[in-house]
Amino acid sequence: MTDISATKVDVERQPVLFIPHGGGPCFFMDWPHVWDRMGEHLRGIGKTLPRRPSAIVVMSGHWETDRPTVTSGKAPPLIYDYYGFPEHTYALQYPAPGSPVLANQVRRLLERAGIASDEDDQRGFDHGVFIPFMLAFPEADIPVVELSLPHHASAEDVMKIGRALEPLRDENVLLVGAGMSYHNLRRFLRPDVEADRQSIQFDGWLTKAVEAAPSQRTSLLASWEDAPCARACHPEAEHLMPLMFVAGAAGIDPGSRDYSDTVMGKALSGFRFG
Repeated sequence: MTDISATKVDVERQPVLFIPHGGGPCFFMDWPHVWDRMGEHLRGIGKTLPRRPSAIVVMSGHWETDRPTVTSGKAPPLIYDYYGFPEHTYALQYPAPGSPVLANQVRRLLERAGIASDEDDQRGFDHGVFIPFMLAFPEADIPVVELSLPHHASAEDVMKIGRALEPLRDENVLLVGAGMSYHNLRRFLRPDVEADRQSIQFDGWLTKAVEAAPSQRTSLLASWEDAPCARACHPEAEHLMPLMFVAGAAGIDPGSRDYSDTVMGKALSGFRFG
């Protein structure tokens, strides 16, 4: 990585992505067909980018801290933060390098925006990162920095974090939010006609919000809790907040839904900007 304050790269900027990370190590389980379309989407992401990213900054719904924190180690380990799965899923490997230089750049950009941050040189990648990245970037040769979600941050707060990091896109850095557009686990993993209907309603609203004009998009997403069935689909917000991160980093770029599926009756989507 080069220092963004020192060098500007005259190339097309990277888009920003909100990707579904699935359920636990789902893509590496014998669950016929349930996760096939999501896996196919993730495997195809690299082909949709203007070029191979120089690095990736990712916010996952599985790392929350008091204030934004970046992984700053050179070789972050993996955190197998799922439970009750077969032994082989705890031997999965994703040896992507970290980037202390990029971690420092992230912190400097946040500081410029008036956002205090921390770094953690021991923290590894949680399954919200390494599981989807094993499909999307299987060579594990692109440096990755994970950025935490601040506890109890509002959508507006998280969009501000993304907005601060938008300049990285011009340096061939891919910004990714990894979460789920529906995340009510109590109702996800069993037949529930009412929950299915609620997921469809919220998914429709969310897609319209993402695809709205940028100025309207920001206000809609900031008030997502007012959307139909919002809290029924997200009793807690941590899996939706990575979308707010990339929406903030989108700037004035248009948004679109690039993945749509129904998994166990629940509507799920992925989005991109730019």
